[in-house]
Amino acid sequence: MTIRDYALAIVTGDSLAAKQVTPPEVVDLADREPALRIAAPGRPAELQIVPGRAARVPPIAGMSDPSQRARILHALANHELQAIELFAWALLAYPDAPMQFRRGLVAILADEQRHMQLYIDRMAALKTRFGDHPVTGHFWNKLDHLEGPLEFACAMGLTFEHANLDFCGDYAAAARACGDLATADALDLVHADEIKHVHFGWVWLRRFTGDADPWDAYNAHVKLPLGPHRARGARLDREARRRAGIDEAFIDRLDAISPTRPSGQPRAPAGAK
Repeated sequence: MTIRDYALAIVTGDSLAAKQVTPPEVVDLADREPALRIAAPGRPAELQIVPGRAARVPPIAGMSDPSQRARILHALANHELQAIELFAWALLAYPDAPMQFRRGLVAILADEQRHMQLYIDRMAALKTRFGDHPVTGHFWNKLDHLEGPLEFACAMGLTFEHANLDFCGDYAAAARACGDLATADALDLVHADEIKHVHFGWVWLRRFTGDADPWDAYNAHVKLPLGPHRARGARLDREARRRAGIDEAFIDRLDAISPTRPSGQPRAPAGAK
C-alpha cells in the first residue's frame, strides 16, 4: 500500500472501521501523483454530515448530566473523526510538501485515531454509540482555508488544535468535578498530545515563513472566521503553549485577544452565566 492509497482509503471510506485503520509501519511517504483535493469524506449513514443547527451540543455545564456528557463526548469524537480525515486529506492535497511535514501528518493522524477511540470508549460507558447523534462538518467546511501546507498548519495546528489546549483542560476539570475520572483521564491524554500537535504547527509556521514575525505570519495565513480569536478558549492555558514551544510574545498577544465561538458570539468562561 502506498501512502496515497492509505490516505485515499481513510478519506473516502464509508465505514467507521475504515477510518480506524492505523498507518502502515513502513511506508514510502513520497507521492508522485498530482495533488488531489477531495471535497467531502465518505461516511457511514449514521455519521453523515448535517448543518450545524441540526447538531446542537450541550454547554460544558452539561458534563454533570451523564446524558449530556455523552452528547459532548459524541461531538468531541466527531472532531477527532474530521481530524483523521483531514490529515489524510492533506497527504493527498500536498504531495510536494517536505517529507518531514508529511511524516508529521501521518503521526498526528494516528494520534487522532487513538483520541477518537478514547471518546468512543467513554461514550460506551454512558450507553451511547458513535452515530447516535447528528454530526457537523465544521472542519470540512474550511477547505477553502487550506490552500497549502502553511495554511493547513495555521488552520489545524495553530487554530483548532491550539484552542483545544484550553478546551481539553476545561472539559477534564468538569468531568473530574462530577466524579467521572475515566473521562477526565482520557481528556488529559488528548491534551498531552495536543501540545505536540500545536508544536508541529508552530515549527512549520517558523520553517515556512523564515524570519517573519510569527504573529504576523500566522494572521497572514488564516482566513476569517478563523484567526487568533478562535485559537483559544475563555481561559488561556499559557503553560501548555510554552510546552508546545510557542514564544512568550505570541502567547501575550493571544492572551490580549477576546475569544469567540464559531457563531461569532463572545466565549464566556466555563460556568459563567
